[in-house]
Amino acid sequence: MSEIKIMPVDITDAAQLLDIYAYYIQNTAITFEYEIPSLTEYQKRIEEISQTYPYLVAKKDGKVVGFAYAAPFNHRAAYKWSVEVTIYLDPTSRGNGIGKKLYYRLEQCLSAMGFQNLNACISVPKKDADSYVDYGSMHFHEHLGYKLVGRFHSCGYKFDTWYDMIWMEKLIGDHPVPAPLLLDK
Repeated sequence: MSEIKIMPVDITDAAQLLDIYAYYIQNTAITFEYEIPSLTEYQKRIEEISQTYPYLVAKKDGKVVGFAYAAPFNHRAAYKWSVEVTIYLDPTSRGNGIGKKLYYRLEQCLSAMGFQNLNACISVPKKDADSYVDYGSMHFHEHLGYKLVGRFHSCGYKFDTWYDMIWMEKLIGDHPVPAPLLLDK
């Protein structure tokens, strides 16, 4: 069995990341994005995020099978110790522990940088799972120690269906006073 390698993103990975993300845009309500961004736009997103925050890829036999990154939770200064985390896996690679490896490594990087709170924005069905979204991401995050902190009702519309969105949070720091200095990547 091939080993999964977790490493920082390289801009040359962008096309493979976009292929993974495109699947979720076209086939799921996991992202509320409707249109697949151009490769140029997606490369710009990667470059902007990875200037400040960890952006990791999981590779198997040299092929990207998943990615995870952090981004600002909110742009106001008081929120700078909190980040929003995101993860996407190649659909054929789900359920093999890759997501857990990516998130653990991402958490290690963020903790070392001084971040205190991880926040995940997750789409969920209003009630019962459908062919576009289920509670899998919520359960994945629960398994990793995230707690539900809020639910927004019928806030996303995709595939002629209204979906709810939840926020989950994991505290990774002890919130000292004064707040820790944030280190560069």
